[in-house]
Amino acid sequence: MNNSALWYRQFGEPVDVLSLKSAPLAPLEQGLVRVEMMAAPINPSDLIPITGAYRHRISPPLVAGYEGLGTIAEIPTGSTCPFGLGQRVLPLRANGTWQNFVDADPAWMVPVPDDIDDEIALRGYINPLAAWLMLDLWPVKDKNVVITAAGSSCAGLLMQWALAQGAASVCGIYRSPSRKAGITALGADAIDMASEAALTNAAGKADLVFDAVGGDLARHLLAHMPAGSILVSYGLLSGQLFALPENAQARIQRFHIRDRLETVSAQKWQDWFTNLWPLLRDATLPPIAVFDLADWKDAITYFNQPGRLEKPVLQF
Repeated sequence: MNNSALWYRQFGEPVDVLSLKSAPLAPLEQGLVRVEMMAAPINPSDLIPITGAYRHRISPPLVAGYEGLGTIAEIPTGSTCPFGLGQRVLPLRANGTWQNFVDADPAWMVPVPDDIDDEIALRGYINPLAAWLMLDLWPVKDKNVVITAAGSSCAGLLMQWALAQGAASVCGIYRSPSRKAGITALGADAIDMASEAALTNAAGKADLVFDAVGGDLARHLLAHMPAGSILVSYGLLSGQLFALPENAQARIQRFHIRDRLETVSAQKWQDWFTNLWPLLRDATLPPIAVFDLADWKDAITYFNQPGRLEKPVLQF
């Protein structure tokens, strides 16, 4: 049996350096379980490493992709895997998920409850876990919250869950006008990134800012945030670093999900998802646009379209 996988053997633009290769499946290593992939989303966290942004900690050749949904296809004799054949799982913290088969350690494999739809389950890791952990680290009850890149999946969950946790107000900053309706539908106040006056006003009232953009936007917000406020930097979609402006009264704190993963136990890991699934059952997520694995270039091109309203998903 062959396995088709999206490899990158050098750093660069994903559409230039990714290639779809098929090869015979290797024997299953001791202690691992084989998962046949169903689908995997395309996230910034999947594409940014391919560009070389994290070359200090990863080295090609690598299969791309960090999350996705599959079913258990093979369990070695004598395995202590607690799941059965055909069980839907998230084969996480293993080799890349953009391939037909992923061999994963069952200790880090997350079972999907029967009442969770595939469309939710396949993107039940990166964005939900990041949003949930940030709200745990920086509680929002009775606070005025500002969220940048508000059209993103992670920001959408941050807005919904911040409101559910009792935030006094939630503002979502958007760049593309197509995002405004979705932000207001979630119950947040939508702010155009191009409106300097609106940005200044929101920053002046903010207790907490969750920022995934960086660059000029982060600097502007920091320059107007009140004393005692915090800007949580969890991404740099602008590609631009930033520093605390002179005379700024806010504090910068950084969040990287990998920092939490380095020390978490397998049991704690499973507990996180036990908490996440009930939240995801009631969450509003963007619709998906499905692309066959062979059409991966079209999927990435669609991902890069400004103002897109659907999450591109690779189907295996």
